[in-house]
Amino acid sequence: MMAYLQRMGRSLMLPIAVLPAAALLLGFGYLITNLNGGEEMMISALMTKAGDAILGHIATLFAVGLAFGMAKEKDGAAAITGIVAFLTITTLLSPETVASLKGIDVESVDMAFENIEKNVFIGILSGLIAAATYNGFSQIKLPDFLAFFSGKRLPSIMVAGMMIIISLIMLFLWPILFGGLVAFGTSISELGAVGAGIYGFFNRLLIPVGLHHALNSVFWFDTVGINDIGNFWSGEGEKGITGRYQAGFFPVMMFGLPAACLAMYHTANKENKKMVGSLLSAAALTAFLTGVTEPIEFSFMFLAPVLYVIHALLMGLSLFMAASFQWIAGFAFSGGAIDFFLSSSLPLANKPYMLILQGLVFALIYYFVFRFAILKFDLKTPGRTQMKENVTDLNTLNKNQNSNDKYDQQAVGILKGLGGASNIKELNYCTTRLRLEVKDAKLINESQIKDAGAYGVKKISDENVHVVVGTHVEHVAEAFKKCLTKG
Repeated sequence: MMAYLQRMGRSLMLPIAVLPAAALLLGFGYLITNLNGGEEMMISALMTKAGDAILGHIATLFAVGLAFGMAKEKDGAAAITGIVAFLTITTLLSPETVASLKGIDVESVDMAFENIEKNVFIGILSGLIAAATYNGFSQIKLPDFLAFFSGKRLPSIMVAGMMIIISLIMLFLWPILFGGLVAFGTSISELGAVGAGIYGFFNRLLIPVGLHHALNSVFWFDTVGINDIGNFWSGEGEKGITGRYQAGFFPVMMFGLPAACLAMYHTANKENKKMVGSLLSAAALTAFLTGVTEPIEFSFMFLAPVLYVIHALLMGLSLFMAASFQWIAGFAFSGGAIDFFLSSSLPLANKPYMLILQGLVFALIYYFVFRFAILKFDLKTPGRTQMKENVTDLNTLNKNQNSNDKYDQQAVGILKGLGGASNIKELNYCTTRLRLEVKDAKLINESQIKDAGAYGVKKISDENVHVVVGTHVEHVAEAFKKCLTKG
């Protein structure tokens, strides 16, 4: 079950990675309008409408992304199966069709069926069913007179029939499920700033097991009607309120965690500071600019779990503070400087500059809390044990910084640490991690993997392991695939 949820979390990153495109379009579109005295120009209108086109079809993207990502074979036919599943169920559960099936007026249809084509939960359900259908039917061979429909063509046909059955079930079940989801989201959202803080705490706490994406879908997207990201970027919401589940991330990701890196550097053993400084400074810059913080978090998540709990609590505090004072900015990818700049000119942004002030305060808090805890409890953060065991030999990597085979060398090192090509069953990757299924986890040498350039290693189960390599993960993954091909 855990392995399935991990694959689902990884697959969700595929459609989520498209959102920065919407952020760029909407951000620059609104910026041009503001610079023009608030009057919309043709170029700004084109950009904002193009951004809306992406945000308005997030559910569709989720259906395609999950169908493709969860399929055993990464084939375009799996994505097509996802589209067929999504179009079938959203058409059959549209208010007009529901009214016809139940013999009632459209106005009397349950609100759960309104805008069903924009509901992320339906997109996720469609994608998962499509992937299971593709995995189960794509290899089936039919008799000769039906051979045209065999193989990869068959899942799209089968899923249409399956979604008819699912739609009939959901006709009665969906209002109950929708009501439960609304109650869950509402119970947190009704707590106002406190609810935002609770969400922020669990958002970080679930990262080690990769289940934070499920929590995010409730608050960030239109699963239960909150749709914090979509409403913020489209300008549909209440100023000072919409964006409260995003704003508090900026102070931590842009300032807090980079300050934690400084604390870990200052508390590192003297002989290790040069190498650990290179590691942490690169991770801190990545967090500040893009909001991708996993390289930092994995550097102390398992070495010093108490620090990670402190980090989760501080994240919750940051979201609580930003929501309390109604300091609002938003993101389409993560809480870094790029998204902060793009979102600051949007209509629902509210005193975003105060988030910078809050960030400076959180930088001090993170630095002194981390420094105190590390020294007081002698926590084994990077640089406080033998470097060979805990941090990358960056000097070796830097020698090859300008060479074309840098990622090849890193992939080879990681592969050796994982027990070689014969120990690898499946390879995937997300924003910063290689996600692997291995035959025998006992063959894994974590020190060797970290010496090859990885930030951290997480054993999810006896067969599933994550290797955190940073934002260049795609290049490492491609090099890794070449290694596997060569054996």
